[in-house]
Order: sequence, then C-alpha cells, then structure tokens
Amino acid sequence: MAQCVQSVQELIPDSFVPCVAALCSDEAERLTRLNHLSFAELLKPFSRLTSEVHMRDPNNQLHIIKNLKIAVSNIITQPPQPGAIRKLLSDVVLGSQPAEGLVANVITAGDYDLNISATTPWFESYRETFLQSMPASDHEFLNHYLACMLVASSSEAEPMEQFSKLSQEQHRIQHNSDYSYPKWFIPNTLKYYVLLHDVSTGDEQRAESIYEEMKQKYGTQGCYLLKINSRASNRASDEQIPDPWSQYLQKSSIQNQESYEDGPCTLTSNKNSDSNLLSLDGLDNEVKVDGLPNNFRTHPLQLDHPSDHSNSIDDPDHGKPSSSLHETKKASTGIIHGACLTLTDHDRIRQFIQEFTFRGLLPHIEKTIRQLNDQLISRKGLSRSLFSATKKWFSGSKVPEKSINELKNTSGLLYPPEAPELQIRKMADLCFLVQHYDLAYSCYHTAKKDFLNDQAMLYAAGALEMAAVSAFLHPGAPRPYPAHYMDTAIQTYRDICKNMVLAERCVLLSAEILKSQSKYSEAAALLIRLTSEDSDLRSALLLEQAAHCFINMKSPMVRKYAFHMILAGHRFSKAGQKKHALRCYCQAMQVYKGKGWSLAEDHINFTIGRQSFTLRQLDNAVSAFRHILINESKQSAAQQGAFLREYLYVYKNVSELSPDGPLPQLPLPYINSSATRVFFGHDRRPADGEKQAATHISLDQEYDSESSQQWRELEEQVVAVVNKGIIPSNFHPTQYCLNSYSDNSRFPLAVVEEPITVEVAFRNPLKVPLLLTDLSLLWKFQPKDVCGKDNEEVKELVTSEPEMIGSEVISEFLINSEESKVARLKLFPHHIGELHILGVVYNLGTIQGFMTVDGIGALPGCHTGKHSLSMSVRGRQDLEIQGPRLNNTKEEKTSIKYGPDRRLDPIITEEMPLLEVFFIHFPTGLLCGEIRKAYVEFVNVSKCPLTGLKVVSKRPEFFTFGGNTAVLTPLSPSASENCSAYKTVVTEATCVCAALVSSASSLDFGMGVGSQPEVIPVPLPDMVLLPGASVQLPMWLRGPDEEGVHEINFLFYYESVKKQPKIRHRILRHTAVICTSRSLNVRATVCRSNSLEDEEGRGGNMLVFVDVENTHTSEAGVKEFHIVQVSSSSKNWKLYKSVNLSENKDAKLASREKGKFCFKAVRCKEIEAGTQSSEKYTFADIVFGNEQIISSASPCADFFYRSLSSELKKPQAQLSLHSEKHGVEDAVRLIQKCSEVDLNIVILWKAYVIEDSKQLILEGQHHVILRTVGKEAFSYPQKQEPPEMELLKIFRTENTTVSSRPSVEQLSNLIKTSLHYPESFNHPFHQKSLCLVPVTLLLSNCSKADVDVIVDLRHKTTSPEAMEIHGSFTWLGQTQYKLQLRSQEIHSLQLKACFVHTGVYNLGTPRVFAKLSDQVTVFEASQQNSMPALIIINNV
Repeated sequence: MAQCVQSVQELIPDSFVPCVAALCSDEAERLTRLNHLSFAELLKPFSRLTSEVHMRDPNNQLHIIKNLKIAVSNIITQPPQPGAIRKLLSDVVLGSQPAEGLVANVITAGDYDLNISATTPWFESYRETFLQSMPASDHEFLNHYLACMLVASSSEAEPMEQFSKLSQEQHRIQHNSDYSYPKWFIPNTLKYYVLLHDVSTGDEQRAESIYEEMKQKYGTQGCYLLKINSRASNRASDEQIPDPWSQYLQKSSIQNQESYEDGPCTLTSNKNSDSNLLSLDGLDNEVKVDGLPNNFRTHPLQLDHPSDHSNSIDDPDHGKPSSSLHETKKASTGIIHGACLTLTDHDRIRQFIQEFTFRGLLPHIEKTIRQLNDQLISRKGLSRSLFSATKKWFSGSKVPEKSINELKNTSGLLYPPEAPELQIRKMADLCFLVQHYDLAYSCYHTAKKDFLNDQAMLYAAGALEMAAVSAFLHPGAPRPYPAHYMDTAIQTYRDICKNMVLAERCVLLSAEILKSQSKYSEAAALLIRLTSEDSDLRSALLLEQAAHCFINMKSPMVRKYAFHMILAGHRFSKAGQKKHALRCYCQAMQVYKGKGWSLAEDHINFTIGRQSFTLRQLDNAVSAFRHILINESKQSAAQQGAFLREYLYVYKNVSELSPDGPLPQLPLPYINSSATRVFFGHDRRPADGEKQAATHISLDQEYDSESSQQWRELEEQVVAVVNKGIIPSNFHPTQYCLNSYSDNSRFPLAVVEEPITVEVAFRNPLKVPLLLTDLSLLWKFQPKDVCGKDNEEVKELVTSEPEMIGSEVISEFLINSEESKVARLKLFPHHIGELHILGVVYNLGTIQGFMTVDGIGALPGCHTGKHSLSMSVRGRQDLEIQGPRLNNTKEEKTSIKYGPDRRLDPIITEEMPLLEVFFIHFPTGLLCGEIRKAYVEFVNVSKCPLTGLKVVSKRPEFFTFGGNTAVLTPLSPSASENCSAYKTVVTEATCVCAALVSSASSLDFGMGVGSQPEVIPVPLPDMVLLPGASVQLPMWLRGPDEEGVHEINFLFYYESVKKQPKIRHRILRHTAVICTSRSLNVRATVCRSNSLEDEEGRGGNMLVFVDVENTHTSEAGVKEFHIVQVSSSSKNWKLYKSVNLSENKDAKLASREKGKFCFKAVRCKEIEAGTQSSEKYTFADIVFGNEQIISSASPCADFFYRSLSSELKKPQAQLSLHSEKHGVEDAVRLIQKCSEVDLNIVILWKAYVIEDSKQLILEGQHHVILRTVGKEAFSYPQKQEPPEMELLKIFRTENTTVSSRPSVEQLSNLIKTSLHYPESFNHPFHQKSLCLVPVTLLLSNCSKADVDVIVDLRHKTTSPEAMEIHGSFTWLGQTQYKLQLRSQEIHSLQLKACFVHTGVYNLGTPRVFAKLSDQVTVFEASQQNSMPALIIINNV
C-alpha cells in the first residue's frame, strides 16, 4: 500500500471515537450561523484534546488516554441512504487529485526506473469518509451516541425553559419507538447543558446569572457557559484570523451539495441563513414543533426517491460524479468561516471541549464501564472480574473454533438490548473507545465465544474484527496480530452476512495493519480478495493499493504492480473517475514501455488516448495515439484501422482548437530521411524513334560507387586538360544527384529555372492503406537581390502565386499496407538565393471500405484518383538528415560527432547553358573491330550560349568525330545505310601487289606529344552553340576487340560563354551499352629477310607474316569475311609488296577458316620519314580488291591512332633513366634499337550479312602492333593464364633498375649475316679429290654504333650430332677474322669451302662474335643458325 499521512496506530483510534449528539435551539443555531458554521462544525477543529487524560478501570488502576478525540454531530433521525453515500465517496475521490508539480518517488527495481506517487491522498480521503459515514448498526456500539449536548442561547427569553424542552426532545428521540435512528449507547445518556453567549451583542451579567442558575439545577459538572462572537461581523475583515474549519468543511461542502440536490422536495432554503451550504449534519431551520426545530428528521444523505430496502451501501456505482462539483467549490471558496470569532474565542471553544471531556464524558464512561462490569459479574455469576482474566487470555489459551462453513447461517439472529452478550460487547466497545485495549480484547474474546456458541455470525464477526484490532493496538501484547481473526470476519461479513460495507472496513483496517508489519504480500492478497463487480470505485481503490503493496515489497514485483494498476485504471474508468483512470494507466505504462509487449502497450496507449480526450487533454491524447501508430504494431488490420480513425478524430479536434497555429507533426507514414535523394535538373527525355537521348543521370539509376568514381576521374581528366594540366584547388566534382553516399558537406548548387526533384522515401507500417492528399514540399527561401542584400522571406505553404519558388503538389498519393514507396516532389526556383527544404506537408487520411473478404483487397479506383477519404488531417513531417560520423581528428574519434548534411539546402545560382545530346542510328550490337557511322545531335535548350564542348571517355578507341583535316560533310542518316564509312579511291587492277603510300600526322588526329587522347574536343562550328541551336555531327564507332557487353562512358563537358563565379562548367553523362560478337583474330610476326639486296636502297628488309582467322560462330549472322586491304603505318617502316604465293587475289574467309599472308617491308626513305621528332607516320596500303581505302584519312587513321595510344598506355618494361654508367646505358639502347621494329599493321575487312532477306555489308579494321623482331603480336588482348600453384619463394628484393646487360635475343640482332653460294656445285671427284667452292659471307651492322666482329670458322666438336650435320667439309684459309664494322656498314668476306665427297652440306657453321667497340662483352650473333645454308655437291 502507498504511504499514509497517519500511522495505523493513529488511524484506528481516530476512526473509532466517542460520539456525542448536539441538540440546539434556534437562537443558539443563529449565533453559530453568523460564522457560517453549525454548532457541531464550530467544535470540529477543537475536538481533539491537547493533553493526556486519566481514568480508572474497574480494578481501580489508573489508565492514560492519549490524543483523545470526540465526534460531535447534530441529531439525524433518518439513516443515511446507500446511494447518497456512494455519491459522496465518489465525489471525495474525484475531488482529491495528485498535486500539480508533485515530485514523485523514483523507485529502481532491476531494469526499471519508475516515477511513482508515494502517497495516495484520494484513498486516504475515501477511507476517512467511508469510516465516518458508516451507519450505526445494532451488533456494535462504537458509533452510538454516548452523550448529548443541549445548547441554548443566553439571549433567549427563557433559557432554562428552553433547556427543559431540549432535554424532553432528546428523551423522546431516544426512547420513543417511532425513532429507530440514531442509536444510543446506553439508556441513561449523559446530558450536558451548554449556554451560548454572544459577547458582542449579549448581556454578560444576564448570561452569568443564567449560568449560576444552571449550575444549581444541573450541577457544575453538567453545564457550561460558552462565550463566542467577540467581534461584530461587519468588522470581520479588519484583521486576519486563521480559518481552521476550511480543511474540515471542504468535504462537507461536497456532501451538502449532494444532499441538497437529492434531499426531499419539501425542504426549502433557510431564510435566516447566511449561506445555503449545509454541513454533514444537515442543519436546516424548518417547520417548528413546539418551538423546537424539526431539523433532525432527515439525514443529509437522504435521496429524494424512496429507497429500496434491498439496496445497501455496496450497490453498484450508478451515480457518476456530479458536474456541479466545480460550482460548489467555487461558491465555498469565497466564504470566511469563523468571521466573528477571535483567537480568544478559539481558546474558549478548546477549553469547553476539555471541560466537557474531563468533567462530563470521561467520568460518565468510567462509571458506565464499572456498572457494566458489575452487571456482568453478577449476571454471569463469574467469581472474578473479567479484567483479571486478561492475562490468561493474552497468554494464549485458545479454544478451537469451528470453521465458518460448519456454522449455520444465523446472521439474522437478534439479541435484545439487555442481553448479557451485548453488555460484554458494549463494555468492550467502551474500553476500545478509551484506548483500554487489553480489557477490550478480553471482552471481545469472551463475546466472540458467546456469539459463536449462539451462531450469531454477524455479532461474532464484529467481535473477531475488533478483537484482532485490539490485540494489535495493545502496547505490551505478548501475542502477534491474529490475522486469522480478520480473515474469518471478512469471510463471514462477505459470504454469510452479505454485508460488503463491514467486509470493506475489515479489509481497510487489516491491510493497514499488515502494511505496518511489512507483510505486503498478505496485504495485497487481502485487498484483491475484496474486489468484486458490485462496486467499481471500491475495487479500483483496493487494486491500486494492492499494486502499491507489490512495488513496496523487499524485492519489488514491478510487473504485478503494473498489471494491478491497469486493472485499477479500468475500474476507475468504469466508476467514472477518468482522471484517476488516466493516472493509473500512465503509471503502468512506465513498466510496459519499450519491453516488446506491443499489444499491452497498444491497449494502454489507446486507453490513455481515450481518457485524455475525454478530459480534454488533447495533446496527451494525440501523443498516446501517436505511440500506437508509430510502434511496429502487431495488431490486426481492423484494429489498426480503428486506432488510426480514432487518432485522426482526436487530431482533428486538436487542430480545430487552433486553426491558425503551426502545422502539427504527423507520425505517419514513416519517412526514411537518410534515403532522401535530391536531383537537380530536368527529367530525361524518352527515346524518339532512332533518336536516343543521352542517359545522363536520373533518380531511376541505382548508386554505384565504382561508376561514381569513374565519372569523377573522367571529370577531373577533362578539367585538368582545360586548365593546362592542373586541377584547380577549388574544384569539386559535379553532383546532379545527392544521396546518402554522395559528399553532402557543401551546399549544392542549383540553377535558376531548372527544377529540383526531392525523392522522399515513405513507409507505411500499418496493415491499412494510407492516403496522402495535397502532398508538397515545405521550404524556406532567402532571395538574393542584385545589389547583394538578403531579404528573409519564409514561405511555408505556397498558396498564393509562387513568384520565388514554384512547388509541385501531388493531389493523391496512396501507400498500401506495409508498403515502402517513394514520392518525387519538384520545386521550380525562379529567383537566385538560398533555399532550405524543410520537410513535407500533406493531409493524412485513410480509405473507407478497404477490407475485402480475404483481408486487404484491391482498392477500387486506385488509378482513377477517386478514393473516398474517410477523414483526414493536415500536418507536416520534417526531413532531418544526420550527416556522416566524423573520424579524422583524435577528438572526433574519441567522441561521437556528426558532420553536416546539406543536400536539402541548395544555393540557387544564375542561369547556365544546358546541353542535350541525342544519338541517331546508334548501334547496340557490333562485331569486334566493326566500324559504324552514327550521328550525334547537340542541342542547347537554355537561354545562354555554350562553348568549350569536349567529350571524355576511358575508351577513346571506341569512337571518333574525325580528324581536323577531314572535310565535315555529314551525309543524312538515311543515306548511310549502304555507304562505306571509309574514304575510298578506285584502283586499277594491275597494281594489286604493290603498296600505295600516303602519310599523315598524328597531330591532325589530336594525338600529339603530351596530349590526352581521352579528351576529345567536339568540332562545333564557330566553337559556340547558341541558345536553342542544334548541330548534328557524324560519329564513327568501332566495336571493341573483346567480345561481350561493354559499358562505355562518355562525359560531355561544356562552359558558359559568360563566366560564372560559382559554376565554372557543366557536364552531361552518357553510358552506351554495346554488345560485341567475335569476328576475326589476327596474329602477325616480323623477321629479318636474309637477302641483303635492297631495291629501295640501304637499311635491310623485313618479312611480315600475317595470320587471319574467322572466329565468327553465329549461324544466321555473317556469311563470310573479305580481307579488302592490309595497310601499314610506321615512322620508319612500310609494307612494300605482297609475297603471297597464292594466286587467289580475292581473300575470302568462311566460318572458322584461316588465311596466311606474307608481306615484304622496307625502311622508309629519310625524306618520307622526315625527322624523328615529327609525328609523321607513313601509311602504305596493299589492296586486295579494286577499291583503296585511304588509311591515312578518317576514320581509319583515327582508330589506328587511338588503338596505338591505348596500347602505349599499357605498362611496358621501360628502361631506367637513372643509371650510374651512362656509356653502358647508351650501348644497351643501341643494341635494343636493332631489334625494335615499330611497324603497325591494319587489316581492313568487309563482312556480308544476310538479315531479313536483305544483304548488308559490314566493314571493320583490326590493328596489330609489331614492336620486336621475331615476337608474335595479336590484334586481340591475350588472356593471362592463372599460374599453377607453386611453392612460395622468399627472396631478397634486388635493385629494380634494368640490368645494363642486354638480352641475348637483342644482341643476336646486332649483326646480320648472309652466305652467298651456288645452290649446287658439280665437281669431277675422279679427276680431283678435293672440291673447292667459293662462298661469300656478308656481314651487316644493324646498329648505329661501331662493332668489332670476330668470325670463327672452326667447327664446334661438342657433340657427335653436330659432326653428322656438318658432314666432312672444312673451311680453307684463315680460321678467324677480326674486323670492325662502322654504323650500318655491310662487309663481305670471301671464303672457300673444301669437300671430299658428294652430298648435301650445311654451310651455316661460321660463328660470328661481336662486341660494341667501346665495350668489353663479346657475344655470338646466332641469326644464321636458325636457317640452314644447304649446298649440294654432285660428282660429274
């Protein structure tokens, strides 16, 4: 139970006090009424004695009574009505609410921190009123009148006569059988005569003389002169006198309001009364009977309809708290009680009570106890007084009691008033009232036995109840509190006597006693046992106290507390106590909140919402319903729909209270703020026939960090080119779409007159659809003037003409049950300035009739935009995005800090040009290497001219706009269907095998030294695109060499003619997806020709072998490939002629066929080649058809240069530039140059395709880059085979500089050797046995340095196989020659070979060693070993 103001030792004596009746004359009542008080009310604040009182018990032992209190009340002759008592109790509870701003106790139990009100004043008020308003009954005497005060005024004509009349009236009421109420303790009631004297108006001498007369007649112990009203009422306001009555009369005013409303209709207001507020005693001057007031006929709790005798106090609570309670309180607050009384008067009243108690009441009680004790001893024939037996009873001799169930129901048994059993009970009650608990206990114990023997269960229960209380209150009781007595009493009252009022009193007392002994569990069980359907108010209060018992246990039972608070709240609600119900639910909510008990939470929140709404606490109601909706609800769809409708209804009421107030925050639907995306710019246009708009960027594209990085690199590349190789420090990549992955730390830039699209991610957590209507963005705009001043202009809802910012409104936006859906809302800025997007504003509603038989069905009219809206409320939700967590500095790492996210705060800048790009006849599928001509249209859709248009791509080898020298005469797109993409010239059939030579500079194709091949300027006419203008340019495409799907990114860069400070440039993205299929595979090698005759002069010849394979596999695709031309391009070499042995001039390749070509290549003449530093390339074309493709023109040369530049970008084994020995390094370089060729082959082909019974001719080109003699090169990238698993080798890292020793392969190419001899030689061996054959050995220095050569003619004799091959021939003459060859010098040696037999001999045995003149290292030139030099010797 909750803490109480009074301890149980104070509570029980205060609840059972001696009752004194008061009977006043009219004049006496008038005097007290001047103070707005009745006589009984006048005495109430002073009814507790300030000092200890002494009396003697029957054994003449002195007994001390502490804090004795007496209850004085006016005589009422009608018992109180149960319905009125119910109403009174309900109002008392209603009137007692927790104080505002009361600091609650914080109880920590396990994981719970609960704010709980430690005290429950409403329960204490209820208990006090309940105990005070209990009607007197016959089986107990505790609230029977012990004495009667007869009050008359000194101003009356005959006061003594008035006393006689009052005395007679009291006698008549007590002894006349017409009056069954009130109850009197004993027939001989003490009468105490009080003379009231008004000091301010009365005659004091007269009063004294009357008092003397009274003393003579009634004795000094039986009368008193009470002087009051020491000041006149008109002087009442002069000085402030404390008002001790207000705390007592607050309840009285409640009670009397009710009694007035429900009293008999015959009652009329007292004309002489200053106030129409009555006390509990119901004083009202009515019809006079013999000059006596008939004011005690009706109890103030009398109802105006005849009561049904079956009704009891514990009937169900029909009466709800009166609405007039407020007015009553208001009326009572203005009244000053005791206005005519001074502090001296207060002391006189206090003195009067003391005198009455000391001289009148206590001696009377003492005498009565003695008499009863004597009577009992004589009647029962007991040998000793009861008192002496106390010790024995307390020591514990217990008589076994029969159980309640064994006893007959004889609760109807009534004893006559003189019955000895009742005399014992009377004596026990008297002892109890004067705090003589040991004697009281012994009497109750005796009475209990007698009653049980007689099976008078009501009497027995009463005795048990009071015996238990007496045992508890007895200060030195050796035995514990007999709780089983109480349990038996409660059970008897409830089950046998059916008297819930008495049962409730037992429970209230027993629970308080158990609580004082910290037996909270037993107290809770007791309280819960008495909850029943007959009284909601009682059940609610007891359940609440049980809940407090659970929380106050040694180990608090938090969940039990919460559960019983919910039960109490429910019963409070049924009893009409809305505020208390709400409080209980709120306290229980602390336990259930956030523990995953979502259904319980929903129930509590729903109830809190309803109760708050009823009490017009609308904000609380909205908050509670909001919680139901925003938690992940596990309720059924129907229940959620009900919650939502209730919420909308409450919300509507709230918004109607303040229609002009700020828009409230709505809880639904959920918004995932971090998923908000912002897009700057227009939506992409859809494809129009053959016209395809650039893909650019849109909200439909998913974010890809890899591609985002690629675009960033492309933009950096083009910006670096524009800024002469340096990226400006203030450069930031352009971001058109901002999301949670983008860098949002800076304010984004938007362009005036270009829309801003905000994508908001909504989620509906409910199982019912939500309909948002009139959905738009909420924003704040700060325009910038031309003069630079800021004008703060906050526009929240665009209702008028939007001059600054246009806003798009979505009229209906439906989110189905548990659906996530994005809404795209647009703003149109018409002015420069700072824009802040704050959130969204909309009407939240739901749809009527969304349920079908199977649950959530299809919504009728979803697409027609005609939803029947049941109810909607206008509100907003803010978009608050948390930035990324900062993690750079130490401070940021150790604390949790977040950076800004400014994606919703764009700065609107001045106008910028806006480019749109369209691709016409852009293919989606190509063969590898296929060339296709398409067109690109550039349109400026803004009002500003644009310039500096460039395109950048990671795959520049894929496309070209043509070289600078090409004449830009684009054919119309339709004419290009069967036209060649190449520039062609018709050739004569005679010069098939000879090469046609032309030249071109790489500078013409944007491939100069140090240039970025990826950044290509778009050749706009005049380099400017005016507003509204469009330009169509041809674009040649070449299918990538690898088969598969290729994504090729183009980034178009452009600037405004008028330089803008904030936006320097703009970009447009396009991603082309091309699917390539296999066509031809080309592989080529180059080797030195052994012949040294050079038709073109010095410098040596090369043989180029080209293998072409048709790898196309598609059945329905390409029929055959024709190789139409092979071209070479190099600074130093050129193809000279075809040396194909085949006579077939038409090179056709069907599927999976392979063709082999051989060409002779010669060095270019110096005049052709120009200086080495120039970027001039020589192109030589060998044509296999009758049409020469000019390979040095667009697009053939473009793609060649692009493939060349992309090949050069690949990491090659470069030489170290920082070597210690410069001489060694130069030598190495010279040796390397001997084996370098740098000859590039271009194979041009046509393919014939039959598609839709129509033959198409496709054309294309493949490139092979030959760098080194003897090394095979490919047109397609070689796949690296993954290495097999091998053991891990750990080695020390060596110096990474390239070794100064050239490789053997490079050295072997330094000297070129050639043997000249007759193929067959006839010799008559029979004439001459030795055959001598002259042989010329030609030595050619391929390098540009001087070379020392040693020619060794001795045979190697390392292996027998070598002897067999060489046969038996020898060289005659010198066996070794030493000579020096100058740069590119050719030297011939005349040798003689000697043979002794006929046969075939290999003359390739001379070993040639060479070294650079200024080097030490000697190496062997092994060129001739690769080809045998065979000679046939014939005998003639």
